[in-house]
Amino acid sequence: MKEFIINKNDSGQRTDKFLSKAVPKLPKSLLYKYIRLKRIKVNGKRCEISQMLSEGDIISLYINDEFFSVLQTQKFKEPKIIPEIIYEDENIIIVNKSPGVDVHQGSANGKDTLIDIIKAYLFHKGEYNPAEESTFSPAVCNRLDRNTSGLVIAAKNAAALREINERIRNREIRKTYLCICCGTPPKKHSVETAYLKKGQHNLVDITDRPESGYKKIITEYDILDSRNNFSLVKINLITGRTHQIRAHMSFLGTPVLGDGKYGNVPANKRAGIFRQQLCAYRLEFDFKSPGILDYLNGKVFQTDDTNFECKIFNKK
Repeated sequence: MKEFIINKNDSGQRTDKFLSKAVPKLPKSLLYKYIRLKRIKVNGKRCEISQMLSEGDIISLYINDEFFSVLQTQKFKEPKIIPEIIYEDENIIIVNKSPGVDVHQGSANGKDTLIDIIKAYLFHKGEYNPAEESTFSPAVCNRLDRNTSGLVIAAKNAAALREINERIRNREIRKTYLCICCGTPPKKHSVETAYLKKGQHNLVDITDRPESGYKKIITEYDILDSRNNFSLVKINLITGRTHQIRAHMSFLGTPVLGDGKYGNVPANKRAGIFRQQLCAYRLEFDFKSPGILDYLNGKVFQTDDTNFECKIFNKK
């Protein structure tokens, strides 16, 4: 028999959702069967699949030990890299990601990812202990490509994670980017619409008209400066699709300088720049409904360090 005591981060979940994460070796078919047979109980009583869990609830599982993973205590060494913190409170942390750092787990180069760095920082600060969590760990809310620098939000608890993710979906957190483009975009200011589809080899394809399988993208841009056949461009993402800025600016004929996937290779070589000059430099919180993070409403966070290798347009 195995028991789980529901803590604050685990509360507010359906019973089946919690158990799918807490006991991943247990097939869903058996999970539902064991709930029906009362071999899984909440507070000693029969439970329902959709029963919402509250802090302090005790889940008892009368099932074979083979379904339970051997607990591997996650160990965190003293952080080699201290995240560049733009803002932090008890619910969230906003950091300025350096180029070359993967955001999520599964880095192919074996280096610590941004979430690894954040977890180690919070562990040594005493704000995160994996041994005390059944299903939750701090998580990044907005994704940036490995070679894109800029502001990333991470949630310290499950409630904050749910709210930030919802507000991003509802476009209540505005993200603004700076980039250096090869050439000059067609207009000084424009709101451009196109259609994007994920393709092979981690590339996307863009067309200017609706087609089957393509999703609408909207990109707003302003040219801030132009010189030496380069343009400093501010970009507001109305939609947020994979590689949207890089692919859309390339589609407009002014690819991001240093971009190896969608860029102008000869121009990159002439400039000696081989990492896309793109930074998510500003976050603005514009909430339309109440929540636990109301105190952030109206706040703007920005970094002046764009991490551009090319200093042509680095303005303080």
